[in-house]
Amino acid sequence: MAPGPIRRIHVSRAGDFGRVQLDASDYDLPWFGQVVVARDFGQALEARLQELPRLRRYRPMRFLGLGEVVDGYRQVRVADESGEHVLLARLVVGADGTASAVRGALGIEVDRHDFQQTLFVARVRSQRAPDGTAWERFTDTGPTALLPRGDRHFGTVHGVARDQADAVMALDDAAWLQRLQHAIGWRAGRLLDSGPRSAYPLIQVLARALAGERAVLLGNAAQTIHPLGAQGFNLGLRDALTLAELLEDAHEDAGSDALLQAYVARPPRHR
Repeated sequence: MAPGPIRRIHVSRAGDFGRVQLDASDYDLPWFGQVVVARDFGQALEARLQELPRLRRYRPMRFLGLGEVVDGYRQVRVADESGEHVLLARLVVGADGTASAVRGALGIEVDRHDFQQTLFVARVRSQRAPDGTAWERFTDTGPTALLPRGDRHFGTVHGVARDQADAVMALDDAAWLQRLQHAIGWRAGRLLDSGPRSAYPLIQVLARALAGERAVLLGNAAQTIHPLGAQGFNLGLRDALTLAELLEDAHEDAGSDALLQAYVARPPRHR
C-alpha cells in the first residue's frame, strides 16, 4: 500500500478558541511526513535483509544475558530449541524495545514517567476520504488524531485516562465510533466503521546511559517517549543512522571505546 502524505495539519483543543493550521506548501515542501502502515514497513525491512549477503540471522532465538568481554568480544548468551549458546560480538546493539533485556543486562537504569493515559490505535473509514490533512484534537485525557493513510482510510489514535481504558476497549464498534466522533468532531465527516483496536499504556522510559562495554542502545530501548510529537520513530531512525555512519567509518574495531563515545555524542550527518 502506498504511504499517505500529510500535506496539511489542523490542531485544536477542546474548550479553547482558535486553531493551528500548517500547510506544507507554505514551506516549499511536498508534505510534512507520510503515514506508513507498520506491516508494510516490516515487509520492506524483511525484503532488504534478504538482500544482505553477509548477514547471519539466528531465529527463533531468545536472549538470555551478557557475559564477559574476552579479547575484544562480548559474550552473548542465547537459547533456541536445541539449548543454550554463547555468541561472540564486537558490538552488541540493544534494539529490543521499551522493556529492553539488553539494557537490563548492561545494568543501565532508566527514568520512568507514567502519564496515566492509554493510547488506542485503529484504522477507521470516514464519510470523506483523506485529502492529505491530519486532524489532531487535544483534550484533558489525551490527544485524538486522524492521520491520512494511503488506502482511503484514516489511522486514528485516541488517548484516554488509564482508569477508562478497560471500558473503552469493551465498547462495541458503534459506541467506539461515537466516542471518536465526539472527540474529533466532524472535520473529516461522519466516521463509518473501524478496524480492531490496540491499546498501549503511555509510559516514558529514558535510559540514563546509551552505551555500555561493547554495547549500545537505540530506538525505544534508549528512549520511549510520549507520541504527541510523533517523534519516537524518527528518533529511532536517527539512532540507527548515527550508528550506521560510525560503523561505516570503523575499519577495524566496531565496538571500540572511541566509537561508543562518538555514538553518544554525535548526531547523524544529513544526507
